[in-house]
Amino acid sequence: MSLSGRALENGTWSYDAINIRDHAHDKHQTVDDTPYGGGAGMVLRADILENALLSIPESKRGKLIYMSPRGRVLDQCYVQKLTQEDNITILCGRYEGVDQRFLDAHKVEEVSIGDYVLSGGEPAAIITMDACIRLLDGVMGNADTAGDESFSNGLLEYPHYTKPAAWTDCDKKNHDVPDVLRGGNHAEIKEWRDAQSLALTQDRRPDLLKK
Repeated sequence: MSLSGRALENGTWSYDAINIRDHAHDKHQTVDDTPYGGGAGMVLRADILENALLSIPESKRGKLIYMSPRGRVLDQCYVQKLTQEDNITILCGRYEGVDQRFLDAHKVEEVSIGDYVLSGGEPAAIITMDACIRLLDGVMGNADTAGDESFSNGLLEYPHYTKPAAWTDCDKKNHDVPDVLRGGNHAEIKEWRDAQSLALTQDRRPDLLKK
């Protein structure tokens, strides 16, 4: 079972799924309509979304976020802030988007998981939930793990190695674990790991160093 699954069973976190169609006005459970001003696609209606939102007790709504390609980027710093919230309500968009009036009226924050577009916000919501849940107290066995991961200190994480110390790949090439990791000198190990993190970040995500 996953970390989040065990934490759910243990009562560390919980969730409720709201079906927006259950709050439509007509027998066809219509939740969208054509956009004013023309254009392709359909837009989720503000009145239907508000009905769905108001079905959640006010004490349980917490912070409102909408998974949207135009939102602020979901980074580790923002994830850590979200874990401080008692409750979070996540709106998963569909079709062309959401009526802006609903977002404005309820001060919904738009959040993006990257520079690409999905067919719906559900996968993005699951990613957001998982990123937050794993940081909750008691979810990860080792409390120090989160502090060493990529982005936790602004850099990418250093490489990891495990047994065997000497390994031969399928092309008969030998690969050894770096000597410094087997020497037992914790100061040297930290220095090596810091250097590796810096080098990887410079090579793969130099934009992080600019921040």
